[in-house]
Amino acid sequence: MSRASAETSPITGAAEVTLRGRERPDGAPADGAVEMSTRDRILDIALELFTEKGFDKTSLREIADRLGFSKAAIYYHFASKEDILMALHLRLHEFGREALDAIGQGTVTPAVWATLLEGLIDKMLDQRSLFLFHERNQAALEYLHKEHHEAEHDDFQLRFRQALANTDISVEGRVRMAGALGAVMSTLVLAGEVFSDVPSDELGRQLRSVVEDLMGRA
Repeated sequence: MSRASAETSPITGAAEVTLRGRERPDGAPADGAVEMSTRDRILDIALELFTEKGFDKTSLREIADRLGFSKAAIYYHFASKEDILMALHLRLHEFGREALDAIGQGTVTPAVWATLLEGLIDKMLDQRSLFLFHERNQAALEYLHKEHHEAEHDDFQLRFRQALANTDISVEGRVRMAGALGAVMSTLVLAGEVFSDVPSDELGRQLRSVVEDLMGRA
């Protein structure tokens, strides 16, 4: 019978459960449930190494060694190092998709916009390591983005612009909506590592205060 054990993710600190005794000798899993856990562990370690050393200077061997796997176990889940980079990149796109889904449900009023930004701040702060990884691997991600996600990126911009173009909202309100989004994105993305030494709770408190100031009269 399989034996379950809890392991701690090196990035999130969260416990992961892996079913021992059901993995193949090369470290690859024998069923889908274990596969997801192992895949996430590979991504967490890759995120850590890509952030520490950079994508170009990190090898699949290093990822496998830190996991205690063989390279064959990595290849069971990912065909190449670029596929791992793609999977990490897609984690970032999840934020945008959720925001677009909310926008697509109806007219985005300033109140709805403020709620969207509140949720976005929480999710982005929970994944600060992803944005630091993005900042330190811009060249590799820029190429990846051009090859695979230009259309999706254009859709993001179009949907946000459509929301801001709603003439039922005053010009002041729309400018404040744009400014509030800009404050969130510039602080958590464009500023790079400038605020990396600021605890997430404090950074979130300051950002919410800025958004409240901007949206209070929208």
